[in-house]
Amino acid sequence: MSGHSKWSSIKHKKGAADAKRGKIFSRISKELTVVAKAAGGDPAMNPRLRTVIANAKAANMPADNIERAIKKGTGELPGVTYEEVSYEGYAPGGVAILIEALTDNKNRTTAEIRTIFNRNNGNLATNGSVAWQFHRQGQFTFPVEGIDEDRLLEIALEAGADDMENTGDALVVSTSVDAFGSVAEAIEKAELSPESQEISWVAENTIEVADEKTARQVLRLLELLDDHDDIQNVSSNLDISDELMAQISEEE
Repeated sequence: MSGHSKWSSIKHKKGAADAKRGKIFSRISKELTVVAKAAGGDPAMNPRLRTVIANAKAANMPADNIERAIKKGTGELPGVTYEEVSYEGYAPGGVAILIEALTDNKNRTTAEIRTIFNRNNGNLATNGSVAWQFHRQGQFTFPVEGIDEDRLLEIALEAGADDMENTGDALVVSTSVDAFGSVAEAIEKAELSPESQEISWVAENTIEVADEKTARQVLRLLELLDDHDDIQNVSSNLDISDELMAQISEEE
């Protein structure tokens, strides 16, 4: 898949059926607080904040929740102080995993994430052992239905995007980190609404898992990590064929 994370595609497919709205709101609220604290609560002066607000709106997060989270970051309201931390590890089959988290207690979070790895046939690795296999990339995800694919591609490329891919479940526009802002502005000006937009970690090369048992173990580990309250994003270099993914989904 040309640069697009297979796990992102799998999450998108599963998310339509079992998205947990409260979890999504909590995750976005934390990020709003952190980015507002780091660079201020004015979206016009804080590009990262603009991106998170756009994601909040795409998730139908109430405006009051958005404003409250930002004010906690700027100090206008009392709030918890979160620390940005990352973790690296391996799932069964040698699949590499990169995790971004926000926590108010790093020791607790580290212990809990280590336990998830240990109990699910994976192992938490040292920093630097996995990150080299990934690069930062901007991604905009749109629904396949109701979008003029040719128009979106033209707008994105003219604004500096690298590529667009139809995964079957979504249209994914990929950009460099430098071009992310200009593409976001062009999409907004065209009055197009992505389901999500983010700068994420994308694997340089994927590892195909063809064995069903191993695939189930990897997916289980990724899902448990993704469900952890302190984890914001989970990236991996997992690749599973559509046929095997369909087989697993049918048996669940």
